[in-house]
Amino acid sequence: MSEFHLYLVSDATGETVESVARACLVQFEHTQPIEHVWNLVRSQRQIKDVISEIEERPGFVLFTLVNKEIITRLQTACRKLKVPCVSVLQPIMSSFGNYLHEKGDEQPGRQHTLDEGYYERIAAMDYAMTHDDGQATWNLEAADVVILGVSRTSKTPTCIYLANRGIKAANIPIILGQDISQEVFELDNPLIIGLVKDSKSLVQVRRNRLRMLTESEETSYADPEVVNEEVNFARRLFMHKNINVIDVSRRSIEETAAAIIQYHSQHIEFKS
Repeated sequence: MSEFHLYLVSDATGETVESVARACLVQFEHTQPIEHVWNLVRSQRQIKDVISEIEERPGFVLFTLVNKEIITRLQTACRKLKVPCVSVLQPIMSSFGNYLHEKGDEQPGRQHTLDEGYYERIAAMDYAMTHDDGQATWNLEAADVVILGVSRTSKTPTCIYLANRGIKAANIPIILGQDISQEVFELDNPLIIGLVKDSKSLVQVRRNRLRMLTESEETSYADPEVVNEEVNFARRLFMHKNINVIDVSRRSIEETAAAIIQYHSQHIEFKS
């Protein structure tokens, strides 16, 4: 596997440029980037330090900057070094500006300002943590989404991801032989979603979990027959209650969350 230096330069937290880089690099299986992450780059002194490192170890430069002077200095240096220097935001901002007939403001990190959406995400995160793994079921009506699933179907990380999008999500575990309160299925506001996973994949995930916990694999938690019975029990429950089901066997957390968001939009539209 070949390696190369990758510079991710941002005037804010760097989330955008890192996400774009990883979304692209996943398509290149035979290369491994050596990442150099520079966040909150907003001054001439800071961009000078960035350029010095690029000069020392040349590589691909990807940036999310809005200050024209800083951008020009970075691009000029990269041209001299003959290394690619690509803006994530500029082509999109330019297209928006042309379409909207408006010049965009050059304010770094504006997407992270403390607006109403920010506080909604914080509230959603707090809700997800409070209502994780069947806790605090007394106010599930306040949820946007309630996720059901057997252990290790990625319920918690999916709820956290949804919370980061401002969606209040609770999750309830499905345990073989234990009934879920009928009140859950009679909730008026939230969308109820069931997560399932292929039994073989689930067994492997649970075995890995047991190894991490240094516990014996002889427990029924990772027993193939028991796991298969759990999965079938969950599927029957979802079918009986007419619940939308998402198979997470080959889905990433982001893909699962995207499917839930789509279902949630349809749910809201149906209710209205």
